[in-house]
Amino acid sequence: MAKQLPYLASPGTITKAFEKIKSVPTPSRVTQDFVKTKLQIKGGSGSSMTSFLKKVGFVNPDGTPSELYLKYRNPATSGAAVAKAIMIGYAPLYEHNEYMQELSDEEIKGLIIQVTGCAEDARTLQLTISCIKYLKELAEFDQTLEEPEEMVQMEPEVENKGHRQQISQPEKGVELNLSYMINLNLPATSDIAVFDAIFKSLQENILKK
Repeated sequence: MAKQLPYLASPGTITKAFEKIKSVPTPSRVTQDFVKTKLQIKGGSGSSMTSFLKKVGFVNPDGTPSELYLKYRNPATSGAAVAKAIMIGYAPLYEHNEYMQELSDEEIKGLIIQVTGCAEDARTLQLTISCIKYLKELAEFDQTLEEPEEMVQMEPEVENKGHRQQISQPEKGVELNLSYMINLNLPATSDIAVFDAIFKSLQENILKK
């Protein structure tokens, strides 16, 4: 099935918009008013820029700036953020060549025709190629974006011998207290010897100090 790729009628506005994103404060939402007033992308280009930023992952569906938007404003991760945006916006091309960014314009052209099914003389074809070129000028594919660290549990749980052991984090000079919770599934029997054997085993193997 043919797929549509992100493009702008004026690809050159990408450079201006991305420069402004770095210099103006991060908004609560990226609206057309923000694009036209703060990013200074006027007219129809400003109207389509909001949608373009969503398609490349800079803006969330609800209009709020994404984590990628924030990382782009950080000089240390700016280039990597744009590289990631290219991979998001033009993911269908990467499905056919994982090094799409290294292809020549002619090779990218052929890939776009293959993926979108557009005509070789379609205006959208050249606009898409131009958008990719402008983004690549801002991208740094050798950089890596740091992944957020996993949250550390304050009260880790340890599974041991079929029972759960809650461990309280010890402070300096404070004893370590352990609590046990044991769940038993007792057999349906009236033979008291069976229960005696179960509890004796618990006492000798688990509950002993």
